[in-house]
Amino acid sequence: MLLLVGLGNPGPEHARNRHNVGFLAVDAIAARYGFTAFRKNFHGLIADGTLGGVRTYLFKPQTYMNRSGIAVQAASQFYKIGGGDLVVIHDEIDLAAAKIKVKRGGGNAGHNGLRSLDAHIGPDYRRVRVGVGRPEGRAAVIGHVLDDFDAADQAWLDPLLDAIVEAAPLLALGDDPGFMNRVALAIKPRRAADKQPSAA
Repeated sequence: MLLLVGLGNPGPEHARNRHNVGFLAVDAIAARYGFTAFRKNFHGLIADGTLGGVRTYLFKPQTYMNRSGIAVQAASQFYKIGGGDLVVIHDEIDLAAAKIKVKRGGGNAGHNGLRSLDAHIGPDYRRVRVGVGRPEGRAAVIGHVLDDFDAADQAWLDPLLDAIVEAAPLLALGDDPGFMNRVALAIKPRRAADKQPSAA
């Protein structure tokens, strides 16, 4: 069993924020794999289905980012899910835009959602870190993550979300290296030589 959590803030005004990339990913996975409609529970929205043959719950906390741990604790305790069976997708300003990394445990790097999770359930969960880039100057960080993805971002955001969706069953199977490799290959620009017609 897997609990796959996307972090974000509720409300239409936040729907396209960089901070909400976790919500965007979870919504795309739900649509692609025929999950149930999201329903209210555990201070959040939850849907169920299967990924890679593994029973999976998709979860979007509705407590706002800095209180995400309250909702995730409630859901994970009810389903008795933790450790490697809990995966959290979140934005990461310390990764370049369109880059992803998966790790288990570690610090929160100042991310308020992760800080709340660590406080309520501890740090031993898997994280899918989705790079949104770091703005110039420390004071701009909050504005950066709470701003919407702009037109230039769409060139990498949509292909990245598609790649995450296609590779999601590997997360359910616990194959984090395979997931990262599949996503990287899917979004890697084709070399110019690859685009040339082969010699007859």
